[in-house]
Amino acid sequence: MTEMISETKQNGISSEAIEQLESVFKAYNETTNRMYQSYQQLQSEVVRLRQELEHKNEQLERKSRLAALGEMAAGMAHEIRNPLGGMQLYASLLMRDLAPQSSQYGWAMKISKGIQNMDLIVNDILTFTQDQACEKECIPFGSLLSSVLDYIRPRITDKHIAMDESGVDSRLRVRVDGPMMQRVLTNLILNAVEACGEGGVVRIRAAESREDPEYRIRISVADTGSGIPPELMGRIFDPFFTTKDTGTGLGLAIVHRLVDCHGGLITVTNTENGGAMFTIQLP
Repeated sequence: MTEMISETKQNGISSEAIEQLESVFKAYNETTNRMYQSYQQLQSEVVRLRQELEHKNEQLERKSRLAALGEMAAGMAHEIRNPLGGMQLYASLLMRDLAPQSSQYGWAMKISKGIQNMDLIVNDILTFTQDQACEKECIPFGSLLSSVLDYIRPRITDKHIAMDESGVDSRLRVRVDGPMMQRVLTNLILNAVEACGEGGVVRIRAAESREDPEYRIRISVADTGSGIPPELMGRIFDPFFTTKDTGTGLGLAIVHRLVDCHGGLITVTNTENGGAMFTIQLP
């Protein structure tokens, strides 16, 4: 375009016409640049929306799968609970009629304890499958965390685990259902303690976040363990899935359910230094 203007000057065109021509070319260039920038922005938005759609589809698929599984599990839980009540009654009658010093009394006590453990499992299944009434209130996160840590302190002490709470905003207040969020934090921190092993570190972070306008609060629990194998990442919140020798595999499934009840999001990643990090985002 510059060459065309130079040629125009050589042909004796008036300076006023040349200025008008330069203005036209300048406006054309600016318009072209704006159109290109709009195109780039549109491309980025298409990529973002496609990723968001894939994420929503994954969530929908998971909810459909869990709904079917939950319906089946709820039916099983009720069928199991009915005979458990009778078994517990007969075990109690045996313990009442036996001398506390006898070996039979000890056997009856073990039976009773086993029934109680089975009942706890049934309760977990029902917690996972039933609709949860989320009664939110504004709570200082620090007091919520202190209650959880006080409750699990013996487990932390036994394994000589160091708790790093330096990333917790002392002024942070969260709008949550207190008992539900206590259960979420208890489960995540205990999992982190077990993953660390002797002398590990559990890092807890909690603060307001502006990374996503949909979620105002970000809470994370990270450990210094070996992390989660990539092939298991997609199953970590599935009910009855566990890599432990003990447990029902319902802990993280219930955590996911309770966070979802708050309108929140929970994800898991492996940290750069090894170990896993669970991140909760809340509105």
